[in-house]
Amino acid sequence: MTFTQLNILVMVAELGGFTSAAAKLGVSQSAVSHALKSLEKEWGVVLFSRTQPGIEITDIGQQLLLRAREILALSEAMKQDIAASHGLNRGVLRIGSFGPTSSLKLLPTLLNAYRQQYPGIDVFVDEGEDSEIAQWILERRVDIGFVVLPDERFDSLPLVEDQLVALIPAAHPLAQKNAVSLAELCEMPFIMTAAGSGALIEQLFGRAGLSPRIRYRFSQLLTIIDMVERGEGVSIVAELALPNALTSAPRGFVKLPLKPASKRTVALAVRSLDQATPAMKAFLETGRDLAAEFVR
Repeated sequence: MTFTQLNILVMVAELGGFTSAAAKLGVSQSAVSHALKSLEKEWGVVLFSRTQPGIEITDIGQQLLLRAREILALSEAMKQDIAASHGLNRGVLRIGSFGPTSSLKLLPTLLNAYRQQYPGIDVFVDEGEDSEIAQWILERRVDIGFVVLPDERFDSLPLVEDQLVALIPAAHPLAQKNAVSLAELCEMPFIMTAAGSGALIEQLFGRAGLSPRIRYRFSQLLTIIDMVERGEGVSIVAELALPNALTSAPRGFVKLPLKPASKRTVALAVRSLDQATPAMKAFLETGRDLAAEFVR
């Protein structure tokens, strides 16, 4: 078993194929196949099963994949510790980000400051939904990620307090109010986001004992806004997810706070601060230094 073989195992599992993994790693497909066959022979297990669409990781393969990520993460941490002892800032940092909230409003400022201070660290960003980022942190697919608190599974650094807001067609009588209740939103067709905050919004209605009249589900925020502007219904979204350009000029919709207000805290999270690499700790420190800039 070598680090190269473990890296190939991780890459094949994440990309879902030998060809794509070989291209990503800059090696031949036969080299990828040989590395996995060698691991399977050494361990006496089958890591991947061949299916009609492609390959599928086995149950034991999934278990060993988690161990492989842990070993590679420890190896990277050791390399960074050694580099730091020589006064060098080198290494790799993998960040998980969700949608417009973190990718557009938080991440650019953090990356700019981080890269200025640590230009030798290679940063990679993967974007997914809120729940996916949390799972990626647990599986060590990313080193650090944006999460919505509370989440006791991680060591976290709160960055900003966000709130859920209602989107109302500008021509609707509700648009004249200062705030809107969940019950009032239930009187109109509802456009539910199929992205990250959808589960949070459904829980909000559930706790209030209400059921919105869901007519549409869309994952794209711009589609939701367009449908609201057309008068097709109302919606609830996270305020930070709204691009500034959409709220700085008159539009065919208005955003209103909920009553009572519903807030959420967006944070940076790592699986364990005790096991964090120097690059991870440095990014958290950057977030701590810039947190005041994100206060709404």
